[in-house]
Amino acid sequence: MENIPILVLIISFICLLAMGTPVAWSIAISSLLTMLVSIPAIPAFTTVSQRMATGLDSFALLAIPFFILSGELMNKGGIAHRLIAYAKTLVGSLPGGLALINVIAAMLMGAIAGSAMASASAMGSILGPEMEKEGYSREFGAAVNITSATTGLVIPPSNVLIVYSLASGGASIAALFLAGYIPGILTGLFLMIVASVWAKKKKYKIGKRSSLKEMFKTFVDALPSLLMLVVVIGGIVTGIFTATEASAIAVLYSLILGFVYKEITFEKLPQILLDSASTTAIVMLLIGASMCMSWALSYENIPQDISTGLLSLSDNKIVILLIINLLLLFVGIFMDMTPAVLIFTPIFLPVVTKLGLDPVHFGIIMVLNLCIGLCTPPVGSVLFVGVGIAKTTIEKVFKPLLPLFIAMMIALFLVTYFPQLSLWLPSLFDL
Repeated sequence: MENIPILVLIISFICLLAMGTPVAWSIAISSLLTMLVSIPAIPAFTTVSQRMATGLDSFALLAIPFFILSGELMNKGGIAHRLIAYAKTLVGSLPGGLALINVIAAMLMGAIAGSAMASASAMGSILGPEMEKEGYSREFGAAVNITSATTGLVIPPSNVLIVYSLASGGASIAALFLAGYIPGILTGLFLMIVASVWAKKKKYKIGKRSSLKEMFKTFVDALPSLLMLVVVIGGIVTGIFTATEASAIAVLYSLILGFVYKEITFEKLPQILLDSASTTAIVMLLIGASMCMSWALSYENIPQDISTGLLSLSDNKIVILLIINLLLLFVGIFMDMTPAVLIFTPIFLPVVTKLGLDPVHFGIIMVLNLCIGLCTPPVGSVLFVGVGIAKTTIEKVFKPLLPLFIAMMIALFLVTYFPQLSLWLPSLFDL
């Protein structure tokens, strides 16, 4: 009898997803059905609505709509073009130069805009046709774009790390932001190595070496965009302002930059605001529904049962982390990143903290792991954006995606079992 709520939750959620119900509604409805097993109908309905509302009542979450808006402003404000031009002078003459440009530009774009979708959209539309013109296969270009776009979710500022801070019960956002740099850059480097080897094997064209003058010119053009990192992250780390205040400053900075670059006009602003409001609504609905499911899980003592079950399998940290990573990789295939973080952080965090793992380190492991899920069907949002922009199919992209997946897995393995990759920078700043 005590297993019935768990079965109702799992079966109803899977069935709703299989029927094509949007993820947020699948989470909310399956949570409601789980509660109806244990409590009367009126309290169950009241609890669902109450939990969805109170789940969004957080000052830290205010940073998300601001960062989404700043990302939209940057995407439309000519920043991507300047970052690509700068990356081109750095690695354009290496094997697979255009693919390497995609990775570096995506890392920079992600670090500035904090959005994998914005990065995949911008890089795919600008670099995709250029790669095809230079003889690169459309599918290889799409695969590189899809995987490299996710690095921006680990490299700060990252909305997902803010969500993890909320779900973990208060892990320092500043510490999480700093912890994301090395794992994000490491993942990007592995993707570049794979892309370079693949390009050399396929004998793709190599670009000409840039002069120091060209490097300096493109760096100066990109500098105002790159300075945003110093302003936003520097302000958070030094304690000048909170992550929420930093997000508002990011909006103001990117708006001014868009007008300076003459890429944003007052006529374009209503559409930019509308697009960011639409994205914010989707994200916030996912967060509200996920908070509701988290409460349902806690009410049924499911996190405690899973924690006890995992620790009964082994008390070896290496084994437990391997099991958790495998479970998260599986979850990432079927669930979007935001709800996965909100639902599974309260389940797995108590397990790893008992084994002595730092919550900040685990946050990076979790986000890096779920980034892989964004590149896999059936829910991989970045996969669909990348494939759509490249005008190809998932089946054709899958072959060049495989070695890039392996590169991301290797990065995940290193970050999981070498905690200093995540914790060195936060410890350097006493966070």
